[in-house]
Amino acid sequence: MKANVHRVDLHHAHLFASDIEATIVWWQHHLGASILFDGELAGVRNVLLAVGSGRLNIYDQAPRGTERGSIHHLGVRVTDLGAVWARLQADGVTSRHGLREQAGWRYVMVAAPDDVLVELFEFDDPASPLNVDGRR
Repeated sequence: MKANVHRVDLHHAHLFASDIEATIVWWQHHLGASILFDGELAGVRNVLLAVGSGRLNIYDQAPRGTERGSIHHLGVRVTDLGAVWARLQADGVTSRHGLREQAGWRYVMVAAPDDVLVELFEFDDPASPLNVDGRR
């Protein structure tokens, strides 16, 4: 494979929102998101949220249909998942299967607005290739 001379970074996931305010509040309240940009792009309100080192672009337009298409879920790495999950449950957030523990890691699947599936996960080994955040 030829070496790429240009830097390429995944910048954001783009989500449709049937209620953009409720979507922003959900991400802010439950996962500490902050607003980086709130303005019009391509004739529609777009809100860029920082969720830790990741980004979500929320588009003020209802999802097109009821299927997720090719997106299964958004993965959000957290520390102290047990405490995060307890706080979410106290806020009324539910999960079909609850907190699942595997050898060396744990996760819980929750639904954000518009039935966006979010996986909250934590690995015990900070050096695990699946746990590296890619920052240099």
